[in-house]
Amino acid sequence: MYAVVRSGGRQYRVQAGDQFLVEKLPVEAGQQITLDEVLL
Repeated sequence: MYAVVRSGGRQYRVQAGDQFLVEKLPVEAGQQITLDEVLL
């Protein structure tokens, strides 16, 4: 199962446990974040 999430105007196809790079977030590298905009 997967989800499509949006961050910084881009969409990412992700699965549970995935790590992926997003641009322009005011957090340190390696920190866990929560993405509220889930498209699918």
